[in-house]
Amino acid sequence: MSSTTVHPVSTTTSNLRRRAAGVAATVVACAVIWIVGAIAGVDYAVRSPGQPEMVVNLIPVIVFSLGSALLGWAALAILERVAGHRATGIWFALAVVVTLLSFAPLFQVDATGGAKVALGVMHLVVPAVLIALLPKRDH
Repeated sequence: MSSTTVHPVSTTTSNLRRRAAGVAATVVACAVIWIVGAIAGVDYAVRSPGQPEMVVNLIPVIVFSLGSALLGWAALAILERVAGHRATGIWFALAVVVTLLSFAPLFQVDATGGAKVALGVMHLVVPAVLIALLPKRDH
């Protein structure tokens, strides 16, 4: 008679993969939004008060969405170490506050309606994907 031992998948590995997928999904979602906007003819030129006009290209979208996602992941990981079971709630509140603050520049720049909508949707997609995929799943 042979016996088979089943080893459960490591929770740490599962969390790491899900969180990495969340970061990747965040970047892909923002890139897709930018590309769809560009195909639809959105002019991504933005003008900040007292600054020269800047065109928001795909590379900065990728860099900033990646950076934001990684910072979100890092904040959650730190909170999990210091805040225990309250970490997810604190992180969620922090994500909401940061999301709301991220809209301030959109209200201050001069840009087309299409650019503001596309960029605003990106500002919402980043936290939405991260909130859906980063926190631990208790079974």
